[in-house]
Amino acid sequence: MNLEIANLSKRYPNGVQALKGVSLVVRPGMFGLLGPNGAGKSTLMRTLATLQEADSGSVRLGDIDVLADTDAVRRVLGYLPQEFGLHPKVSALTLLDHLARLKGFHDARLREATVEALLRKTNLWDVRKRALGTFSGGMKQRFGIAQALLGNPRLIIVDEPTAGLDPEERVRFHNLLAEISENVIVILSTHIVGDVADLCDQMAIMHRGEVRLAAEPAAAVAQLNGRIWEKTVARAELEGIAASHPVVSTRLVAGRTRVRILSEGTPVAGFAPASPDLEDVYFSVLRGLTLDRKAA
Repeated sequence: MNLEIANLSKRYPNGVQALKGVSLVVRPGMFGLLGPNGAGKSTLMRTLATLQEADSGSVRLGDIDVLADTDAVRRVLGYLPQEFGLHPKVSALTLLDHLARLKGFHDARLREATVEALLRKTNLWDVRKRALGTFSGGMKQRFGIAQALLGNPRLIIVDEPTAGLDPEERVRFHNLLAEISENVIVILSTHIVGDVADLCDQMAIMHRGEVRLAAEPAAAVAQLNGRIWEKTVARAELEGIAASHPVVSTRLVAGRTRVRILSEGTPVAGFAPASPDLEDVYFSVLRGLTLDRKAA
């Protein structure tokens, strides 16, 4: 069962064209959706989650017409938005039980077993009676995943899930997402390139409402083998380098600037070959640099 998006477009009343003919095919597993703020990621996620309508295009999840049959989509959808409200004085157990009722778990025994299983899966069982207002950011995100998993969804959408998490919680959350994605489609919308590199075997990069690249991360990185070069320079040298070579990224290191460029051959003296990574792919795509050797 695949998620198939074809020519999806959306313009807001203020004139902003948030989506411009977006087309993607997402197979089961973890799919990373990368892009800067304003790229159209959240608009696409909200459209897939049936929270807003598209102007044109089509979306199918298996045999479900996502845009036309919203009730059918919601029965098989789990959604963790970037920001979601929790009742701070209610316990995790009480709120998840309430959400399970709303999801259609009317049999008390089945509901109790389901709630317990999800709290254990997200490592929240031992704190199930604590008020949600006392939870850390990572614990709240794990509770968000627990509610998204109610009803054994076939499509799970998570929007910027690791923003603000400490390293330990980020790793724990990554492991949870990886486990979940073994049997369903999980779309991870983020601007953190490392999350996609760590978790996803399929991805797309969006910019200004368009899909600029859809590929397997490893294959996209391989396109840059032998083409990324690096040098540490003074800030005054940057302008000259940018005039003669396509700059992929710059980073300040110990008061000097480390610059990475894209070059088919050996560049000017002082540059050393560097191993490409997904961040190089991301910045190259945003800057309009081609990854295809044949088109270069």
